[in-house]
Amino acid sequence: MPIIKSISSLRNRTREIATICHEQDEPVYLTTNGEGDLVVMSIDHYERLKAEGELFAKLGVAQAERAAGKKGITHKQMMSKLRRRLHVS
Repeated sequence: MPIIKSISSLRNRTREIATICHEQDEPVYLTTNGEGDLVVMSIDHYERLKAEGELFAKLGVAQAERAAGKKGITHKQMMSKLRRRLHVS
């Protein structure tokens, strides 16, 4: 269930909104005159959301390449590649 507060809450209850964002790990939707205006969230939540979007973009590219007939590498080849990288570091 979305957490909705008025924009004046941001000014008057900043600490409360920050606590909600951190403890419930949910964004808080702010309204102006009853209409949606802004979203406030913790940096951690934002970074996860951003990383998820980037992952879905990469998956979309991979699906398009696969649909176009482009061959990738096998799971075994990928694991070998990753193991080599881990041993190099």
